Amino acid sequence: MSALPSSAEVLVIGAGPAGLALAASLVDKGVDVVVIDKQAEAANTSRAAVVHARTLEVLRELDITDELIARGIKVETFTVRERDRVLLHVGFDDLPTPYPYTLMCPQNVTEEILLKHLRDAGGQVHRPLELSTLEQDAEGVTATLASGETIRARYAVGADGMHSVVRDQTGIGFTGDTYAQSFLLADVHLDWAEGPDQVRLFFSPEGVTVLAPLPGDHYRIVATMDEAPEHPDVADCQALMDSRGPRTNPITIADVVWSSRFRVHHRLADHYREDRVFLAGDAAHVHSPAGGQGMNTGVQDALHLASRLASVIREGAAETTLDEYETERRPIAEGVVSFTDKMTRVATLGHASLRGLRNTALRALDFIPAVHHKMAMNLSELGTDPQRK
Repeated sequence: MSALPSSAEVLVIGAGPAGLALAASLVDKGVDVVVIDKQAEAANTSRAAVVHARTLEVLRELDITDELIARGIKVETFTVRERDRVLLHVGFDDLPTPYPYTLMCPQNVTEEILLKHLRDAGGQVHRPLELSTLEQDAEGVTATLASGETIRARYAVGADGMHSVVRDQTGIGFTGDTYAQSFLLADVHLDWAEGPDQVRLFFSPEGVTVLAPLPGDHYRIVATMDEAPEHPDVADCQALMDSRGPRTNPITIADVVWSSRFRVHHRLADHYREDRVFLAGDAAHVHSPAGGQGMNTGVQDALHLASRLASVIREGAAETTLDEYETERRPIAEGVVSFTDKMTRVATLGHASLRGLRNTALRALDFIPAVHHKMAMNLSELGTDPQRK
């Protein structure tokens, strides 16, 4: 890897999907970019695994959509269930898009494809480099790293996750809360009579459980628990399927490929911009994994911001152009945070009478085509496209 440059037009802190998408787009547009990340190497676990239709649309800008599709699994239907009973169907096959489905593709694959595009365009990620301080003045920003090195840039973007140093350095608030329950996350092999044609959300008194197919005959399990084990194993995942999953065709967990435990927050940055510093991805918003929208919203943020930064840096557009980023993207994240919070709270109703009312309401809504369409538009994030409003 070449030496770390001492200056750039844009400094990107964080090399997750949002940071990589932002950097790749800027480099394509001829902007001088430096990307740093505190991790010694890119993550090799699947984590976020859903790529929605709107994200596939905007990633055509980078000409990587076809490769993502080739390495993922197309799923046309989400179903909401309580055990064997289907409460609500959400179909994507009639969406107004060239991509009428949701794509199941592990985050490490998405990052690999984005990183390859960045490198092919002449960019790179400098690792492991941790930001210590970030100061700005009328002409630009100065980043001081833990190593003592400094980087001077015209603008800086914090794509450095929920615990963003950039956000803390700029004093931007991160308003919201943390769910009381913890989340189990596991990629498994399983034996089951039913196939990988749907993403299934199982509602139960104990919490919500998502079961989704992944490439390589894997399945992703995401489940809320009062206290998830630190390293979930076969027995933990089997217990979830036994207590929350289908009864008629029960699921047998064969093995666990990878697993983790995490806490989920629903938080939104008070601002996306502080003078010459911007936030993107999880640094700007975090929320429940219900619906799989976190990474998608972050990638869309990044490409929106890249377009406006390039127009100011390369085309001489007014600085006020950059205000459009927060004006247009923050309300979208606010809607996603609210939508996923409602989904999570509805899914985890504990009182039997409330669950009965919920199930009856969902079954009634399942007969209304407009409800299906609205849910599909929200989940796919096509509803965030101004041209479709």
